Order: sequence, then structure tokens, then C-alpha cells
Amino acid sequence: MMRINQIWNELEEDKSLSRGLLLRRYSATTLSDVFVAFQQPENIRCIALRIQSGKKINLLHYSNLKDISITVTRDDRDSTRELLLIALLNRQHNEVFATLAEDLINQIANVNEDILIKVVLNRFEMWKALFDKAASEGLSREEQQGLYGELYFLRKCILRTDDLLKPVQSWLGTERELRDFQSDGWGIEVKTTIGNNHQKIFISSERQLDTRNLNNLLLFHLSLEAQKNHGETLNQIINTIVELLSADVVAQIQFRAKLLQGGYFSDHASIYDITGYQIRGESFYSVRDNFPRIEETEIRRGVGDVKYSIILSEQSDYLIKEDFVFEIIN
Repeated sequence: MMRINQIWNELEEDKSLSRGLLLRRYSATTLSDVFVAFQQPENIRCIALRIQSGKKINLLHYSNLKDISITVTRDDRDSTRELLLIALLNRQHNEVFATLAEDLINQIANVNEDILIKVVLNRFEMWKALFDKAASEGLSREEQQGLYGELYFLRKCILRTDDLLKPVQSWLGTERELRDFQSDGWGIEVKTTIGNNHQKIFISSERQLDTRNLNNLLLFHLSLEAQKNHGETLNQIINTIVELLSADVVAQIQFRAKLLQGGYFSDHASIYDITGYQIRGESFYSVRDNFPRIEETEIRRGVGDVKYSIILSEQSDYLIKEDFVFEIIN
């Protein structure tokens, strides 16, 4: 169980206050005053941030949210302060709210009050989109296999380092960045294929395999066989990674938050128990020299939405060994 859920459960069982807001500081190490809160008698889970009284905050943009709310209320414990209150209005999303709340607290742990509100509101923008996704029917088959491929490579990274946070931070695929993994001058694009034409991969833009501003750009290709009730499921690989990250709470929090950004919600977990994946093959390529690709500098003015495919079976000259890959990225 996430630590924040344990605190909410304890506050819910606390009968010392029948009406009002129960507060408990999440951590003594956070720079700002951040509290896990529970509102009685409505039984509403909240996050509360103590801010200077009278600070002007425009919350009109967030006035019509259905599942969560953000408001400013008085602080009964200190007349010079107010509380910026983020509340969950739909208890069906307890797990999503817990993951995002822990991620938010982690993001603002070292933020002073001067920029606290700006950081919180920027993060809240992401929350709005994620709560809309939570009401969806889950990831498509293609999205599931793409996420599995990224997690498969992430697990490799975690198993080859003592710094558990670093590989999680380098994973950018769920944030819709140009490349799935990037850090310290290197980038890795993960391509996952299923089916007979398993050596053809698709590139979605002219920048995806652009090597500018990178010392090394690598391509990881994972060829899968998808079978019903056989092989490793999406849920299983996620549970494995959560366990591998158990020694680093911050890494685990960030991993869970990135899963939400990628559209993976525990409410849909039963959907992902059906399909299992078996590995047909895996290979790494160094994107350099004459590796087939289209770069942004080659595109004529006015041309956009560039998409193309690459036949990997013809690119054996660019194959590199896995050990060399981890010499580059570690």
C-alpha cells in the first residue's frame, strides 16, 4: 500500500473531529507545509498546502472539474495563512488520486513558497487530463504492446544499475517526448512489433531519429508473440518493476505516476490479464552514418507530418551488443 493511503485510512478512522479538516504532515523533510487531509463529515480525501493569506490565485479555470477540485480555504490554526486544498470528489479514483498526490508531494519537496503555487497549478493541469483518461476503456492493443516494450527495456536498465531513480527519470515515453528514453547526451527509441512482418518498424516523425544534440542515438527493437493466457502480461511486468523499485520510494512514486501518464490505470487491470507476451527476438541498433532515416534538416519547407517505415533485416551493419549499450547509458 502507498504511504499516503495509509495516512488517509488512519485519518478516516480518527473520530476526534466530526466536522472540519483533519491534517497530517506528509513528511518532515518537505520544504513547504504539505499535509495529507481528510474532510469530515463528507469523507473527502485531500492534499492541503499552507500558503500566505491573501495571496491572489486565479482558480476560475478549475471551477467546473467533475472528479477533483482545487480551492483556497482558511487555516483555522493560523490566521495569517490559508490552505490550498486539492480534493478528490469521486472515490472511484482513490488509487489514481493517491499516485498523483504522492508524485505532487515529491515534485514540490524542495520548492519554496515563492514558486510553490505555480508548480502546483502546472502539475494540476496534467491531473485534469489524467482524470479524463481514467474514465476511458483502457489502452488499445497497440498501446499495450508499445508500453510493454518500453517497460521491458526499463526493467533491463533497472537490473543493471544501483541508482534506481535514474532509469525511471530517463523514461520519457509516457510523456510524449521525442524519444522513449533520454538522458546525459544519449537517447533510445523503443519499437515493438507483433505479427508476421516483425522486421518492419514505423517512424512517426522527422525528429524521432534525428541525432542532433545527442552523442548517441540508439534503437531497441523488440519482436513479440502475443498469446491469450500465455506469456508475461502487462500487469506482471509492472508488478515486477514495482518490486524492483521497492528500495527507492521516490523512484517507485515516479514510476507509478508515469504509468498513469501513459494511460495505465489499475481500474483497467483485468483487461491486461488476458494477453501475454513471449519474446521472439530483441536487438539494438546504432543510429548513425547511413542508417536509413529522415532528419528534420532534410525536409523542405512546407512539408509536415512525416511518417515512414524501416526494414530492420537490412540494417545488420548497425547492430550493437547489449553490453555496449549499457556502457553508453550508465
